[in-house]
Amino acid sequence: MATKRSSGKAYYMISAVAQKYNIHPQTLRLYEREGLLRPSRTEGNTRLYSEEDLEQLETILALTRDLGVNLAGVEIILNMRRKIEQMQKEVNEFMEYVKGELTRGIDDWEQRLSTALVKSSPAEMVRAAAPDAPAASGQPEERAPRKPA
Repeated sequence: MATKRSSGKAYYMISAVAQKYNIHPQTLRLYEREGLLRPSRTEGNTRLYSEEDLEQLETILALTRDLGVNLAGVEIILNMRRKIEQMQKEVNEFMEYVKGELTRGIDDWEQRLSTALVKSSPAEMVRAAAPDAPAASGQPEERAPRKPA
């Protein structure tokens, strides 16, 4: 049986969830004791499972039923999954920050160049080879043979 709370989301009682997933209600209580599920509660202390709780339960059941993972392994996998999702969120935030800094930095770049200590472009810093200097080909230069003294 699905109920709606004031937030408009659907919540399911333990009996409906147990029937839907063909598991005993005690199994759901065990998952809660182990910290794998955290259903909300009514004022009368009735467990209410949200859609997010059901997605978590489906993951737990896939790991235990299909892959044979024990509950300790499930806990580790779920914790790693949460950490990866948090790290991905942080990477995305960092990328947005870098993009913002780059767009802002391009505008400031010309001002930074105008106040630099060396006001020359990299092309001016490259020396042109002197006409009488040997070519920098990496080959040893040829010399005329010496006359004996």
